[in-house]
Amino acid sequence: MASNSDGRTLITPYQNATQVRLVDEDSNLSARSLLQVAAYLASQQQLELEPEPKTTFNSLSDMDMQDIIGQHQGKRALEIAAAGQHNLLFIGPPGTGKTMLASRLPDLIPPMSKQEALEVASIASLVGADLDSATWRKRPFRAPHHSSSMVALVGGGSFPKPGEISLAHNGILFLDELVEFEKRVLDALREPLEAGQVAISRASGKTSFPARFQLIGALNPSPSGFYQGSQCQHTPQAILKYLGRISGPFLDRFDMSVEIPLLPLGTLSEGGDRGESTKDCRNRVSAARESMLARISKPNALLTNKEIERHCSLEKEDAEFLEFAIARLGLSIRAYHRIIRVARTIADLEQSENIQKHHLSEALGYRSMDRLLRLLHQQIAE
Repeated sequence: MASNSDGRTLITPYQNATQVRLVDEDSNLSARSLLQVAAYLASQQQLELEPEPKTTFNSLSDMDMQDIIGQHQGKRALEIAAAGQHNLLFIGPPGTGKTMLASRLPDLIPPMSKQEALEVASIASLVGADLDSATWRKRPFRAPHHSSSMVALVGGGSFPKPGEISLAHNGILFLDELVEFEKRVLDALREPLEAGQVAISRASGKTSFPARFQLIGALNPSPSGFYQGSQCQHTPQAILKYLGRISGPFLDRFDMSVEIPLLPLGTLSEGGDRGESTKDCRNRVSAARESMLARISKPNALLTNKEIERHCSLEKEDAEFLEFAIARLGLSIRAYHRIIRVARTIADLEQSENIQKHHLSEALGYRSMDRLLRLLHQQIAE
């Protein structure tokens, strides 16, 4: 990439011809030995890139939204998150489909542009990852284990290397069992989530890696997985202490949180409603994303406060409705702006030019963590 920007011709080993071809096949060459390079420089032999292996670009997996029975609100939240690039938190007991839902997200999101794919390939090359020309424009999906260290997640080392958040650049970072991650490790993600990059300082200098990723989290609402009913085995105080492993400022980085409950009794035996396919959802997501890019050249999750004022104006009655709801839920100004961004995405999915009250109402419905914490505090107060 640096060679092309300087107008030079790059000669690489033939094993790297596939990667080089992805950048620019017109001004790059490959050779099988230094003798071939010497002969080329002496005008005794011509060089060209190794022939491209015949591959078919495929950004889709075999997983489909219809693999998941029920969970229509979770699927709807996933579609909204895919369209607007919103950070999303799934809350629910084990075995309800939180991980399955998260794994379907890459197939809903439009493939990366060539420039985005080159950025991802450049980062991956720093850790020696292979590049598959058939799937190189599919957005990365990284799912580190909850025992991962801060260096593994954020990056670092004596000779700084990118961590999981940089390897998820232009893609998705999925943190399952969110409560089990170290609190300081999660808090280290707060700045990269806002800045889109991570800076690693060492005595020898400072290194920055890009880290513009979409965060998807999943957690159990209590140690037993249940926070109410006969299956709940813990007091509200114990549940709050459990959830307190995640800091409030980190939770505030999620645009949406949605509960994924157990399926009603009889759903599995009756086959259940599987809803729409990934293809149907992806078509709506692509149309909504095109509307966003045409309006301001970025997904709605990345809108600044000034851009929200310019492109997400509300009628006075709707603004008062939202302000009242924010006050009732005890939410922050940051949450107020996140709700408007989500409402703008819901409107885009409907191809609606303006945000309407029902868009705001639906966006307010994706605040399950706020309602859970409010319920627990009320139970303690009683």
